[in-house]
Amino acid sequence: MKRDYTLYLVTEESVPEDRLLHIVEAAIKGGVTMVQLREKSTSSKLFFQKAIRLRELTRRYDVPLIINDRVDIALAVEADGVHIGQSDLPLAAVRRLVPSSMLVGVSVSTVEQAKTAQHHGADYIGVGAVFPTQSKKDAKVLPPGMLEQIIDSVTIPIVAIGGIKIENLAALSQLDITSIAVVSGIMQADEPYHAARSFMEGMRNR
Repeated sequence: MKRDYTLYLVTEESVPEDRLLHIVEAAIKGGVTMVQLREKSTSSKLFFQKAIRLRELTRRYDVPLIINDRVDIALAVEADGVHIGQSDLPLAAVRRLVPSSMLVGVSVSTVEQAKTAQHHGADYIGVGAVFPTQSKKDAKVLPPGMLEQIIDSVTIPIVAIGGIKIENLAALSQLDITSIAVVSGIMQADEPYHAARSFMEGMRNR
């Protein structure tokens, strides 16, 4: 399984399951290189069912599937990775639970959190919110200069997340980030395939 973080799609819980699969497949065809299934209030059974179907889809296209928060579901569906936040199970504990081949990503918003994640073996960090976002209600926008400080503090891949749209992608063009994570910019697009292509072209032309 290739590990290409360039265009990292994070799903929206409000999207019905069949529509979700349609959007993700179109987005992968358009250039998405990694998919995270994020469900915050769904029952464990429904989360598992969605994850199983997405696992089949992403495997068909050789694109890694990351499960948000739920280590148990990531293990149950043999996902390629799990992504945890600062209030989830600690990274060191997650590393003991999952196979060494499984990617583990961590959400951070400070230099200290970024350094700690790298020290404890995170494969990558999600840094944000870089812009105001409606996709995650409790997300706080990073203070000016914080993204640059985090970039300078670690050597593992950095995925910028939060409010990233085609219109503001240029603002990140000079920064040494590995990847962008997109939620509504693809999930709510009329044409997910074309939206993904536009984001990928924006990343390639930086």
